[in-house]
Amino acid sequence: MGTTSEDGLLAEVIEGEGDKQKIAAKAVKARLKEIGKNPLYADERAVLKAYADLLEQQSDAKAKRKAAQEDLDKKIDAKYPKLTEAEIKTLVVDDKWMARLSAAVQGELDRVSQTLTGRIRELAERYATPLPSLTEEVETLAARVEEHLKKMGAVWK
Repeated sequence: MGTTSEDGLLAEVIEGEGDKQKIAAKAVKARLKEIGKNPLYADERAVLKAYADLLEQQSDAKAKRKAAQEDLDKKIDAKYPKLTEAEIKTLVVDDKWMARLSAAVQGELDRVSQTLTGRIRELAERYATPLPSLTEEVETLAARVEEHLKKMGAVWK
């Protein structure tokens, strides 16, 4: 633990590999104890203390969230037996099933709309050139082919 490079010091505090790396509060406290009041490590000490404070705040927030979730679960458990049949139907049918059906119908409408839009584009491209123009182009190309056949000595028609 007597490493002087910053990477070596950081490696002493970081646990895990790759994306699963974390800095444990225990390791931070141990490193703070190890460097003590040494002025050479003032910057590291400040960062480690700030990180330790953040870990403490995170721990407090997790505890508050867990307590709030437990309180909510208790309230839900107390409310369920008091629900009337109409309230249960409203919760199940209106809030759960209808919302899911609505999302499914909207998804299907979006899919059909995209399919129709694609087909309309395809048809618009196909019929963008009017029939008289196509007929004229076919006649022009047919005349060119006939000329080429005559030059080659072939008789057509």
